[in-house]
Amino acid sequence: MNDQQLLRYSRHILLDELGVDGQERLLASSALVVGAGGLGSPVALYLASAGVGKIVIADDDVVDLTNLQRQIAHDTTTIGIAKVDSAAKRMQAINPEIEIVPLKARLLGEALDAAVAASDVVIDCSDRFATRHAVNRACVAHKKPLVSGAAIRMDGQLSVYDVRREESPCYACLFPEGELPEEERCATMGVFAPLVGIIGAMQAAEAIKVLAGAGEPLVGQLLTLDARRMEFFTVRMSRNTECKTCAAGR
Repeated sequence: MNDQQLLRYSRHILLDELGVDGQERLLASSALVVGAGGLGSPVALYLASAGVGKIVIADDDVVDLTNLQRQIAHDTTTIGIAKVDSAAKRMQAINPEIEIVPLKARLLGEALDAAVAASDVVIDCSDRFATRHAVNRACVAHKKPLVSGAAIRMDGQLSVYDVRREESPCYACLFPEGELPEEERCATMGVFAPLVGIIGAMQAAEAIKVLAGAGEPLVGQLLTLDARRMEFFTVRMSRNTECKTCAAGR
């Protein structure tokens, strides 16, 4: 690191869990953020500020006035433009030294496969079960750690799925494909604005821990938040040895 970087990341470097080595790992790493909305906004901003060297952010939507209640990467001046371009502009303003790759697309098929394969960690900030399962399948196939978060109404959840670890479940172990509940999205169900910030910030924290090798990520644990009472609960999870997504590749 140069003198400017030592100054920029000094508060990380002072941490015993990170130090110079951990910060250098962040600078040399690549993250894929799927979704640039309520969850993706704080994830993208914190990954940028922390110095993750390359951040790919994918979303096919444009900024709308209704987004501004909670999607803090955007503002009134970016209404009507692609969310990934709006987020990239804010990220670059925070940290011009990192590489930001905005993808205005809903990643599917080969494009998703390639993006996951090229990343060191994947952060799923989407709001569709089909997308979550597609991302999970790609992460399982390429053995990439997946940080998955969700927020609706006043309820949030978070976990890390890392099939490089024998004991880790994948997303489908907990939420099997074909057994999905009715799709719920904040556009129709509503969402408490700070909730996505809380869950998104924790997703960023888990991704940074994975990349830097700091602390212990939420592997094998599902953390839930009831924002009505600000109560956190942690549920232990085991891998499903008959999971159709991850069992065969173990």
